[in-house]
Amino acid sequence: MTVNDDVQLGKNIRIFHVHLVNLYGCVVGDETKIGSFVEIQKNVKVGNRCKISSHSFLCEGVVIEDEVFIGHGVMFTNDLCPRATNEDGSLQMEDNWDVIETIVKRSASIGSNATILPGVTIGERALVGAGAVVTQNVPAYAIVAGVPARVIGDVRDRDKSSAEMNGSLGDTVGRPR
Repeated sequence: MTVNDDVQLGKNIRIFHVHLVNLYGCVVGDETKIGSFVEIQKNVKVGNRCKISSHSFLCEGVVIEDEVFIGHGVMFTNDLCPRATNEDGSLQMEDNWDVIETIVKRSASIGSNATILPGVTIGERALVGAGAVVTQNVPAYAIVAGVPARVIGDVRDRDKSSAEMNGSLGDTVGRPR
């Protein structure tokens, strides 16, 4: 594991396969879990009680609020027009481009292999489907999926349906038929 001296780790952090994780210049909150093969770059802020699954990449400019779930292989980006070189052919350096911030609000969930373009905000308790490409802001409580990601539902409806279904199943579990 590469953890630079400039990393601020909260209390009770769990890092799986620590020798396969790369953290530098970031802040990670209390009770957060980080899977193997994760990279969290400088100036990234990860809140408390988050789960960052394996093979995910959080680049500079990403802010993850508390209780966020990041699925396996989620990729964040921070530049809309990346280039290796400047007009004169010289390699681009940090001062040749501006980092575009991305925010994931409290209790949002991002499914495996989603790609999050820079400059978007994923709203509180929103759900991003696996494989989605998020190109615009996601409203709070929205369920988005597809390429590009589009709103397909509301987690409050889904949560209500699940509660109703679990309630009705709960009445029959363990009873003789």
